[in-house]
Amino acid sequence: MLLHPSYYLFIILLTEVKLVENITVNYVLKNQQLAFVQTQQYIKEQSVKKSLSVVDIFALGFMTFAFFLGAGNIIFPPQAGLSAGTNYLPAMMGFLVTAVGLPLLGIVAVGVGGDGWKGLTRHLPVKVSTLMAVLIFIIIGPAFAAPRAGLVAYEMGVVPFLGETNQWMLAAFSAVFFGISLLFCWSQGKLVDMIGKVLTPVLFIGLAILAVSVFVAPQSEIVAPIGAYQTQAFTTGLLDGYNTMDTFAALMFGMLIVDLIRKRGIDDAGATCKYLIMAGVIAAVGLAFVYISLFYLGATSSAVAAGANNGGAILAAYVQALFGPMGQVILSSIVLLACLTTVIGLTGAASDYFSSLTSLSYRTWAIILSVTCAVVANVGLAQLIAISVPVLVALYPVAIALIVLTFLKKYFARPAMAYGSVLAVSLVFSFVDALKAISISPEGWPSAIQPLGEAMNAGLQLVNTQLSVLSFLPGFSSGMSWLLPTVAVIVLNIVAVRRAPQLGRETTA
Repeated sequence: MLLHPSYYLFIILLTEVKLVENITVNYVLKNQQLAFVQTQQYIKEQSVKKSLSVVDIFALGFMTFAFFLGAGNIIFPPQAGLSAGTNYLPAMMGFLVTAVGLPLLGIVAVGVGGDGWKGLTRHLPVKVSTLMAVLIFIIIGPAFAAPRAGLVAYEMGVVPFLGETNQWMLAAFSAVFFGISLLFCWSQGKLVDMIGKVLTPVLFIGLAILAVSVFVAPQSEIVAPIGAYQTQAFTTGLLDGYNTMDTFAALMFGMLIVDLIRKRGIDDAGATCKYLIMAGVIAAVGLAFVYISLFYLGATSSAVAAGANNGGAILAAYVQALFGPMGQVILSSIVLLACLTTVIGLTGAASDYFSSLTSLSYRTWAIILSVTCAVVANVGLAQLIAISVPVLVALYPVAIALIVLTFLKKYFARPAMAYGSVLAVSLVFSFVDALKAISISPEGWPSAIQPLGEAMNAGLQLVNTQLSVLSFLPGFSSGMSWLLPTVAVIVLNIVAVRRAPQLGRETTA
């Protein structure tokens, strides 16, 4: 049977269309495969480009080390070493735990938590998280750490060359010192190059010369320990490490370092965390090297630093004995660079955070904080340290607890409850320790307000008498009352809260 010719024409056309369609599909598929390969190659090339060189990694690590190495890191280890005497090794180990180990864990916690401070405190109410950050930045910024760095730079780096000094000289130095710091802070994107590749290597060379000299030529025999170092050397060293304020600084420097890493073109979260941890490890090794040498310096300084009442005086006397007149020049260079780099880091980190909370720019905040630091520095070093001790005793355990929670959060069935309860308990019991650490000496006060000081002392004694009911807690006498209750609440949140739903199901059954 013959079909109509139009039918055959339709079959031919349909075959040709199908052929064209197959050719088109194959062409599109080949182009998609080519595009995919090219995209993968581009991603690979970009990932190679967006990585830090070995030089950049060490520069980042040296910058982190320089940010940490400030006034407290220089003046407290020699004093602790001299007081610890033959017990300097356990005291030094305690100091290294809180002055090196905790800051390193803080840096790692920022990397593990992701997204800086928000990542660390994502299980806390936003207002609580913000309040904690503001308090920490005030402590390590204009209230204590930064002005203290300026004061140490003045007393150890400048005063020895001036002879007699007065308040106006301190005011002038503060204006110049914090002005120079402000200029560095304004060049925010160049901090790694300026500090990590220029200032810190010079600083590290000076410290290395001092450290080698201390071990090669110790200046005296190690004498017997005094005070709390006789029976509680490790714990006392542990608490001495609080004075560096580096655990606070680690949480905030971590955010600044993350920002600097991203400015280098590293956007991947995993790579950012890796470089942050590398920088933290380099800084920790450098800090440990400095602390060990300064502790040994203090332990072997009894003959050359007799009568010295602070770590700065011990260090100055030791360097004078080692190097003669040139020793003061070396010491002044080390102290000025160490304190300057720390103030730059503190001011930069605080300015960066406060600018994210307000409508004021980074540069505006840098000016505000630098001026405030210059004013507070005129209070005097001894007074500033005395005021800071109770504040650090109250808030340091909270920072420690936050770091620990960051590593344990995967074990909490209810993270928000765990974070809130653990931090609240650590704050309450550390506040008890802080009340015991307050010391008021109204003898030097103006006569008009001396009665007020005496009344405050009487009130503190009454409060401390009432607090003695907690003396059964381990560490109560040494300022560690917070430890056992905080650990207990952490364990409860891991064990009891996790088991609660299971127990409920068993009862129902």
